[in-house]
Amino acid sequence: MSDGCCSTTTPLELEQTVPTGELGLLPVVVIGAGPVGLAAAAHLAERGQDFLVLEAGDQIAASVVQWGHVRVFSPWTYNIDAAARRLLEAAGWTAPDADWLPTGAELIDDYLAPLAELFGPRVRLGAKVTAISRLGYDRVRTNGRDDTPFLVRLQDGEELLARAVIDASGTYTSPNVLGASGLPAHGEATIEIDHALPDVLGADRDRYEGKHTLVVGAGHSAATTLLALAQLESTPITWAIRAAGAGRTYGGGEADALPARGALGTRLRAHVDAGRIRLLTGFYTHRVAATAEGIEVVSRDPSGAEQSVTVDQIVSATGYRPDHSIAAELRLDLDPVLGSTRQLAPLIDPNQHSCGTVPAHGADELSHPEAGYYAVGVKSYGRAPTFLMATGYEQVRSVAAAIVGDWEAARDVQLDLPETGVCSSNLAEAQEKRVGLATGISGGLLDTPLPLATVSASAGSSCCG
Repeated sequence: MSDGCCSTTTPLELEQTVPTGELGLLPVVVIGAGPVGLAAAAHLAERGQDFLVLEAGDQIAASVVQWGHVRVFSPWTYNIDAAARRLLEAAGWTAPDADWLPTGAELIDDYLAPLAELFGPRVRLGAKVTAISRLGYDRVRTNGRDDTPFLVRLQDGEELLARAVIDASGTYTSPNVLGASGLPAHGEATIEIDHALPDVLGADRDRYEGKHTLVVGAGHSAATTLLALAQLESTPITWAIRAAGAGRTYGGGEADALPARGALGTRLRAHVDAGRIRLLTGFYTHRVAATAEGIEVVSRDPSGAEQSVTVDQIVSATGYRPDHSIAAELRLDLDPVLGSTRQLAPLIDPNQHSCGTVPAHGADELSHPEAGYYAVGVKSYGRAPTFLMATGYEQVRSVAAAIVGDWEAARDVQLDLPETGVCSSNLAEAQEKRVGLATGISGGLLDTPLPLATVSASAGSSCCG
């Protein structure tokens, strides 16, 4: 046992670690069976590595299922990982139309489900990870640490050993609060509040139709919900943002290299200009309370000035934050602002970057002092909203190479993102003719065209949808 005074490790404790040769026989545990987690599995499979994918939900990509009705902003060409494509095509799979913008449901049905099927029992459903540590080691103990297996504990009490851990669990289950200043609004816990991307035109229609709905947030999730609500007749809509104007949400319009993302902003602005959507600026949610008239939402800005609105429903589209609690016994080096790794933070800072200007990065930038542990995908970005699936695919390619010791490949990071101009400027219009405007809604957004608003290309948004 350890000396309680000096916190040293005795020779006996060192003898109890797993020999290095046996450590190499353990699987790599991947947490999360979403797009990035399954891409990690594909790269590990190509390198002949044993792995186990643990998915908390009862089906693959359980978080994607929650927004299955929503179209992504990037076409299939950016949404299929290279290693996954090779494995699927070898099994007789045919890729979808490269220029098509898939819904979340299509992403699962046409890509992720066939990919997971290739991995068979190495993808486990209903396996929620509650903690990660080192076998016999807490965070304080050092000697022999890097040669000791990871201990992965599941919600049902089962414990697994791993040679490395790739955490692709995402952030969907840890949304930001409704209140301003990063704190819950007074009364927030007592009010039923919907989080981003409810199925307004489908399963949740009865909940919203004819009800005055407040949408809080300035990102593309908020814009998507607002545009869906605008299709419901006799449904008042209020949109609240902290900023003094909505230029960041409106984005680059026709100058956006992802046409669907640009179209989202122009249509939203047209609704605001036409009065269909009421915009409240400088709105800092301070307290919420149920009243006889509905839910009263009160803003208190930094100067102390208050404004209020009374509504029937609230959609909080205020973004997400990473939950690192399962790794509390690991040695993480997190940026104090974003919650990403310290090395990655300046590359993804939303104050400096949009998703298309984030430079390529891989294992080096994702590394923690805890050797062999990597958070990847949207979780790796912390609170930065600048993530694209293509970025996550390059991350896991690099990480898989690093895990097997191929550092030359791990450090050869390359990424071609949509703002380089490779997207077709006619893509949004073409898809609108087929299924409706591809701005996050699975059907058409409007029966008649709205006038397009002129939007400055310099007003780009950092949310990548």
